[in-house]
This record gives sequence, C-alpha cells and structure tokens, in this order.
Amino acid sequence: MEKITFNLTELHKHGTAFFEFLALRKQFFVDQLGWDIPHDDDVEMDQYDNPKAYYSLVLKDGKVVGGMRAMATTAQWGSHTYMLRDAVDGKLIGIPADIIPHAEVTPNVWEATRVVISDTLGTHAERSECLGLVLDGVVEQATAQGATEIIALCPPVFARTLRQLGYPAKIIGEPYTNLHDDRRYVAMAMPAVRRSIEKAKQAAAITRSTHIAQQQAVHAPSKI
Repeated sequence: MEKITFNLTELHKHGTAFFEFLALRKQFFVDQLGWDIPHDDDVEMDQYDNPKAYYSLVLKDGKVVGGMRAMATTAQWGSHTYMLRDAVDGKLIGIPADIIPHAEVTPNVWEATRVVISDTLGTHAERSECLGLVLDGVVEQATAQGATEIIALCPPVFARTLRQLGYPAKIIGEPYTNLHDDRRYVAMAMPAVRRSIEKAKQAAAITRSTHIAQQQAVHAPSKI
C-alpha cells in the first residue's frame, strides 16, 4: 500500500483517485450507514469538499482503498467553515451545538473528516496499515501548514485505535447518539506529530491477525 496527498489544485496528478474516494464514501456512509447527506448514484460529496480541503488517500494495486479529508480550523468557504464549528454555530442538523466546549479558529488546529476504508481490505492488519498511512498523510499536510493538533468527531473506541497506531488521542467533548445510524460519536484530539517507528511496529504486532475489523465512521452525518 502507498499513500498520496493533495488538494483540489493537484487532482490532475492522481487520475481518478479523488472520484474513487468519493465513491468509496458513498458506499460506506450512504449505502451502509444510511446517512442523509448529499450524494447521487455514484459518489458522496458535501460542502466541505471545497478548495480549502486537503486529502490523504491510500492505494493498493492502483486503486483507492482508504482516505480522509482535512482542513484548517481557519477555513471558510462561503457560509461554511469547518464541520465542528458549523455544528457549534447551529448550522448543522444532527450534531449537537455543545459537541465541543469551544470551536477553535487557528492555523494550529486542523479538523479531519470522512475517513473510510474499503471492505476489500479483509484483515485487521491490512485495515490498520491503511488507517495508519491515511493518518500519516494528514499529519504531513497539517504540519506543513504549521498545525500542531488535529481534531475529529469519531466513535469513542477510535481513541484506542489511534493510540495503538502511535497517535495519542484524547476525548474533548461529550458523546452523543446519532439518529441516522444509532451509533455514538465524540470529539477527540491528537497531536499533529509523526508517530514513532517503534509505536508503529507495536501497532503492527498487535493487529497481526485475520480478524475483520468493523468499519467506524469518523464523524456523524450532517445536513444543512
């Protein structure tokens, strides 16, 4: 597996990778979880897929098997900022306004959203490797822009997964249950620092099995 990172100005360098990522998102968030978010028969794409967004994708045999979107908390495109801030401002249906105590607006903090991993990765070890590469790409992009922290809205168990991969995460809000998929989500933060090789090796040892891990959504559905 290999990772690629880009923003909208660099889509042409990576063929159909961006479209494949949007299609993978549609398969998971819409077809599997039943989220009420903008989509058509092929792809899912929302208001945060704009020129302020950055993407970290993972390829296997030339096909996208995982990815994540990220942007600085200073991002603004039209009436939209970033997802958690828009939720706090009451712009999103389905995410509580008190999901986090305070919505940061600083280049030091980035938000990650829409993480997805393909079902074609059948083992826990493969999925963990993919997620680790996705996170590595996001951290590289964020730190290149001066970020020191990354926040996201995730299932609570995701904090443990991130720690196993070498990215120490902490809960920063109160969990809530999403009405679309009946799953619990909570805001969390992790340092935007490259994980140590030793931690990565430990994570690989922990996840070396043939168990198929359940996909987890990084944030709850939203609708203007």
